[in-house]
Amino acid sequence: MFKRILIANRGEIAIRIARAAREMSIETVAIYHEVDKFMPYVSYCDYAYQIYSETPKAAYLDIQQIIDVAKRSGAEAIHPGYGFLSENADFAEAVENAGIVFIGPKARSIRAMGSKTKARELMAKAGVPIVPGTKEPLRSLDEAKEIAESIGYPILLKASAGGGGKGMKAVRNSTELEEAFNSAKREALKAFADDAIYIEKLIENPKHIEIQVIADSHGNYAYLFERDCSIQRRHQKVIEEAPSTVLDEQLRQKMGQVAIEAAKACDYVNAGTIEFLLDKNKNFYFLEMNTRLQVEHPVTEMITGIDLAQEQISIAAGKQLSFRQEDLRIHGHAVECRIYAEDPFNGFLPDIGTITYLRQPGGYGVRVDSGVENGSEISMHFDPMIAKLITWGRDRIDALNKMERCLLNYRIKGVKTIIPFLIAVIRHPEFRYGYFDTGFLENSFDFSILNKMKEENDEIVAAIAAYGYRMTSQAKRPIYSNNKINNKWKEKQLMIRRLI
Repeated sequence: MFKRILIANRGEIAIRIARAAREMSIETVAIYHEVDKFMPYVSYCDYAYQIYSETPKAAYLDIQQIIDVAKRSGAEAIHPGYGFLSENADFAEAVENAGIVFIGPKARSIRAMGSKTKARELMAKAGVPIVPGTKEPLRSLDEAKEIAESIGYPILLKASAGGGGKGMKAVRNSTELEEAFNSAKREALKAFADDAIYIEKLIENPKHIEIQVIADSHGNYAYLFERDCSIQRRHQKVIEEAPSTVLDEQLRQKMGQVAIEAAKACDYVNAGTIEFLLDKNKNFYFLEMNTRLQVEHPVTEMITGIDLAQEQISIAAGKQLSFRQEDLRIHGHAVECRIYAEDPFNGFLPDIGTITYLRQPGGYGVRVDSGVENGSEISMHFDPMIAKLITWGRDRIDALNKMERCLLNYRIKGVKTIIPFLIAVIRHPEFRYGYFDTGFLENSFDFSILNKMKEENDEIVAAIAAYGYRMTSQAKRPIYSNNKINNKWKEKQLMIRRLI
């Protein structure tokens, strides 16, 4: 086993990996740009090295500098986390060439699945069902028109090197095609330095189901069931859960086996995720493969009892999987909410600032993967996700009840967060009873409810201010013995204390 590993990431995922390593008696090395100097993950690791760049984000993308730090620190392996260089084949290859172990798949597997068009072609050859569309990047607008007519509208234009909804455009008729074509290419070039795009038939309002797979270098493969990631805003996941409410055991096994075949097709080793679209007739289609640990991996851990980060490290060290497929069982239900520093009352614009007060929820079946603490600065340089709140319950309703309770008790001051929005979604009847798909927020969720919540929030702020004024005034006044008045005021005090 490794003695020391470097974590090529920051924030909550760096802490998550460091915790897993510490439980395995492995030392950890953090890297940080100047703006992250006082972030919790830096002090949580055993060693920390500063990295330099003109911009903070670029520092975490500097392959050679990270490898140089790994060598100087004595790290035997590098864990990339998610984001940044986690799906960069050149990084994985450079790490291996430097004589350091990359805690993830081989570079050839990352390359095979990194291009969406190449991945579709590979999956088709392996017999994995794919959404009708092109297997090669589009060469021209005229070709796009011809293919769109042949498969029928609506269609989806997607960046070949893409992810996270960037370079993705829905086209419902021929009059929209030219503008969407040019826009998708511009976005793809800006986001991925590659303007290649392709066409898929648009599966309207499907379920977004992903299967967690894992494999070792000894030829052992397993799938750890599914996650439902259908609650998305602008193609970005917001709430995830496991297992899905729409899969029966037969469909679950079928999708799991297909996911394993997909992993085998690219000679995959380590943890990865096969994403599918599931239509209303329970037909499923390959969407993409994420060759890394997913943001939403905790819900899988909660229902299986498997520590995926520790499995990743063990596999990279040459160990076999610590379990077999037949050992796995689904225990209860888990839900994850991503806590973004965004203002839900102002178009979800990212918010920056210093966290002046932080109270995280707890209790049985509650997990918070956070990268911040009191005094942490939320900057404009990185993704606005600051934490993940995960709850586990005996069943889905139990998990959702815990989630609502935890969201109501989560306090973050200094920056605005999307917690009010998450509460509104959790309370929505269609979501609560499983009647939702990827079109839920667009078609079923009434965003005007946020205006009402803002009005209620303003009333609470006014009540708290009045409470503060009353307490200050009381200190200067004699205490009256009218028990009825005192009891009524105590009730108000209690209500306000619950809110702050």
